[in-house]
Amino acid sequence: MKSVAVSSAARGAGGGWSWRWLEAAPHRLAFFLAMVVLCGSGLWWATIQLDRVVGIGLPYDLSPSVVHSALMTFGFMPLFFSGFLFTAGPKWLGVQAPTVRRVRTPLLLMALGWLVWPVAGHFSATAAAAALLPAFAGLSLVTLRFWRLVRASAAPDRIHAKCIGVALVVGCVCIAGVAAGVLADNGDLARTFVHTALWGFVAAVYVTVAHRMIPFFTSSALPMVRAWRPFWVLYVLVGVVAFEAAAAWVELATEAPAWFALRGAVELCAGAVTLWLCVAWGLVQSLKVRLVAMLHIGFCWLGIGLALSGVSHLAQARTGAEWLPLAGLHAFTMGCLGSLMVAMVTRVTCGHSGRALVADNFVWTLFWLLQGATLLRIAAAAPLDAAPEFTLAAAASWAGVLTAWALRYGAWYGRPRPDGRPG
Repeated sequence: MKSVAVSSAARGAGGGWSWRWLEAAPHRLAFFLAMVVLCGSGLWWATIQLDRVVGIGLPYDLSPSVVHSALMTFGFMPLFFSGFLFTAGPKWLGVQAPTVRRVRTPLLLMALGWLVWPVAGHFSATAAAAALLPAFAGLSLVTLRFWRLVRASAAPDRIHAKCIGVALVVGCVCIAGVAAGVLADNGDLARTFVHTALWGFVAAVYVTVAHRMIPFFTSSALPMVRAWRPFWVLYVLVGVVAFEAAAAWVELATEAPAWFALRGAVELCAGAVTLWLCVAWGLVQSLKVRLVAMLHIGFCWLGIGLALSGVSHLAQARTGAEWLPLAGLHAFTMGCLGSLMVAMVTRVTCGHSGRALVADNFVWTLFWLLQGATLLRIAAAAPLDAAPEFTLAAAASWAGVLTAWALRYGAWYGRPRPDGRPG
């Protein structure tokens, strides 16, 4: 009888896909827009790689590498962050969650800016810089809204929320910096601000959420694993990402071998500590539960990426040339950030749509295809004649996997919950 009542409620609410269901909860609209930008950015970058291999003849007014790095850093990630922060954040802080109406405008501004950015980059650097205005405005409004939640909270533990709030401010500053670099025709400056945002904004949010949520999710699914998350671990993780964010600015001033040796040593140590933390948080035990395993495997890529970057910078200190340039970066971005994005968004979507918290065969297969795409991109960093083809294969795999993932869950955001509950 209960199942009949639930299905009747869902039908009464309108069982088909509808735009109005995107406004039933903040995460619905935010995640949907993030997936639109994610799919668009992936297909665009795969097209760029195809042009590089076979020569389509696309015009370029702004460096594709600048457009790509900014899009992958600022495009879909802040939208996913917004959906998560305005869903889980109020629970952390013990405050009332904002309505969709209060966050709709900044979400739409961010999506608009990052959908226009790659197209404008082909024809006018000035137009591309102008596209950053709504993106900057949207992220600034999200930052302001989140800090209001933090200030309104009386929760005894607000450390995670404050770390994320500071990271959001860094992201706003860096978008403005990218726009300044584009307008000044200074690609190095624009890339430096992107690098700063990647670590000081995106990575800072990731490691903060990972510190709070991975031990919690693991202990919930596997009671034999204790939720171990002392604050010194958070401070070490934040310190590592802050070091990486600052490194790009140091390298604008110097390319001394001693600096690359120092950076490489720090990255190797940080990578070793991160991989140890993976084991301490229950990596081996997590393999029994797919959705939890996805979180742990994604976090492992952070340690692998730092280790690869460390070896590369030590080689640069010794020989003057990096070993496998960009391998560590893509292990971190595609492997760590991409995997954790799929795992966390899948979990939140299932949990807030009235469905079981599981990674079914479809998602599990996509997750492993994403791991394969990451390995392809790392292989493309090697000095091989086929490196462009490897990069194209990696970009096409990324686009295909995440488009399939987005189509699955994007369809859920525009429909009522099957259990008939609100949200």
